[in-house]
Order: sequence, then structure tokens, then C-alpha cells
Amino acid sequence: MPSRVAIVRCESYDIATVHQAVGRGIGLLGGSSLFASRGETVLLKPNLLTGAAPDAAVTTHPAVFAALVRHLQAAGATLTYGDSPGFGNPEGAARACGLADVAAELGIRFADFTHGRPLSQPQGRLIKQFFLANGALDADGIVSISKMKTHALTRMTGAVKNQFGCVVGMRKPEFHMRMPDIEHFCSMLVDLNLALPCRLYVMDGIVAMEGNGPRNGDPRPMNVLLFSTDPVALDATAARMMALDPGLVGTIVTGQEYGLGSYTDVELVGDPVESFIAEDFVANRSAASTTGYRDAGPFARNMIIPKPYIVASECTACGTCVTVCPVDPKAVDWAAPADKGKRPPKHRYARCIRCYCCQEMCPESAIKVRTPLLGRVIHR
Repeated sequence: MPSRVAIVRCESYDIATVHQAVGRGIGLLGGSSLFASRGETVLLKPNLLTGAAPDAAVTTHPAVFAALVRHLQAAGATLTYGDSPGFGNPEGAARACGLADVAAELGIRFADFTHGRPLSQPQGRLIKQFFLANGALDADGIVSISKMKTHALTRMTGAVKNQFGCVVGMRKPEFHMRMPDIEHFCSMLVDLNLALPCRLYVMDGIVAMEGNGPRNGDPRPMNVLLFSTDPVALDATAARMMALDPGLVGTIVTGQEYGLGSYTDVELVGDPVESFIAEDFVANRSAASTTGYRDAGPFARNMIIPKPYIVASECTACGTCVTVCPVDPKAVDWAAPADKGKRPPKHRYARCIRCYCCQEMCPESAIKVRTPLLGRVIHR
């Protein structure tokens, strides 16, 4: 049976408009009662990458979150919500993103995403055990609410990658260190999804992010909400809208290979996908594979694999990039102790594993990613 993806046009974050669109999307999949029922605890897992204002298009918009809460509450379930941001306090990020006020108004609590415990995953292809947030493990089911965005490492971030926020705090950089190769990293994300009880995946693409995502790109109206029980099919549909080949997105390809979902056998319902395809959507369309290059020596790596770099004129020397760098010793650090907080840090590319955590978490959008000339020639 093909995986069903519901496509619903929604051209603003007006509360009533979004509520109607969310109701239509859930209805196209069979209704709220399939995803929540009385006596259950259901976790809503938004994208709370960082404490950014809703109009920055970095995080799940409060209007989408509120609409899902109302529809699922009507089914009788007890709802919680939570995410572990890339940097900083989870509840602080929720307040800054506008979700905390909505949650307080609707009477749902923030789940525990500060503490966690191990979860065995014996069927995992690559990862046999995760250390996950208590809030994710305490839920009977999860509704994942991702944001349509570009991503330097995985080309796009969506339904599959959204569950990475169930990994507690600074344990996330550990995975970047253990799996610097993109194929291994995507395999880990798929194993993670297979370990969690996700029932419904929703993507907020009313205003997406293009360019230097997932934090510092540009808002791009796409006027769409996507719904599916299959994260692979949902991400593949979003990729098509972004004019990205789904076969270039590791989480999509590996997701189908591992049995998480399908991107080749998909039933689209609702509004026609063709009306949402943006051929000029700004995204990296080169192959994301780094297999074979990381072991080729520093010279070859620096000539082929995309690298982060700091735009000195935009850097405030806040040091966030130094803090989040998972490498020991740091791949981005102060040139001298006296430079701390005064001058931009420097990248040591021989140490850099190309995880792009520095680019992802820079609060000033001062870190960009560029592909060296040889890499552009090879992957064009």
C-alpha cells in the first residue's frame, strides 16, 4: 500500500486559517482519533532549534502548534510538548519561539527534555542504544511537527531529522563526532525514528527557510502544510517542492532502505504538488556524500568537501561556535586566549569534521558554508 501524504494549501498564519487547514490535513489521513485517544499521553515534538522569533522561520510556528493541540485535545488525549535545542535551555527556547504562551493558554505542560535515560534499540542497523529525553520516552505516542528548511549537512531538515531533538542536550554533538560521514549520520537518524513511537508527522511550510539554513537562511513563503504517517514520504514530497532530488537526501534514501518509509511509492492527496514546486528555491543541490573523501587526507578534504567559514565583519565574537564544536581539541577556537570575546575565532580545517554545528548555531549568521572549486567540479 502506498504511503499517503496530505498536501494542504495555507497562505498565512492566521489562527482560524491554520486551524481549518490542519483539520483538513488530519482528516485526509483519517481523523484525529487515529493519532490520539482518551487515556493516552501524546507528545508534540516541534522544531525548537533555538530561541528565535516566529517570523524568522527557524522554528515551528505557534499557530501550527496551537491548531494541532486543539485538534488532538478534541480526541481526548493528554498532551505534552518538548524539544532539546541545539544550544541553550529547552524551556527558554519555547518561550522565545512563542510556543510556551500558547501551551500555557491551552493547558499543556513542557515535557522533561533536560534529563534522559537509555533506550535499547537491538534492531538498529547502526545504533543499538540511544540516550533520549524522558519526555519522549514517557509518551505513548509522538506527533512530530517539523519545519521546511535547508540544512548544510543533510541538504534539508524535515520529518526524519526532527526527532534528533529527542537526544538530550550536548549529547547531540557526540553523534557528530562518532559519525562524521553523512551516510552514517543519516543512518543514525533513521535508527532513531525507528526507536520512537511517532504516529503522525506534520511539516510547517507556510513560510519555509531557504539558503543558509537551518538557522540563518531566508524566510521563503511556500504556503503549504504537509501531513503523513510516513516521514520518508513526507520529506520526499517537501524535497520536490524545494526542487531537490529526493535521491540526494540521505535521510530519505536510507529511510526507505531501512524500512522506515517509502519515497518511491507515495499517494498524494489534497492540493496538487505541482502548484507548490519552487524551481528557484535556494538550496544546495550537489550530492551530499562524503564517503571516500574523509579518509583521503587533509589536502583532499579541504579541496572537495564543503567547509564552514566565518565572515569577520558579521562576527560579534560571542563564542557560540567554539562552545558547540564537538571536536576535541576544537576545530574552531580563539587564535589566542586574549582574543576571546574580542576577535572572531578561527577554523582549524585539519581538525574539522564538517558537521556544520558552528554554522547551524551561529546567532549572527556570520558563518557560511562554501564548496571548494574541485568539489564543485566533481559534484556538478
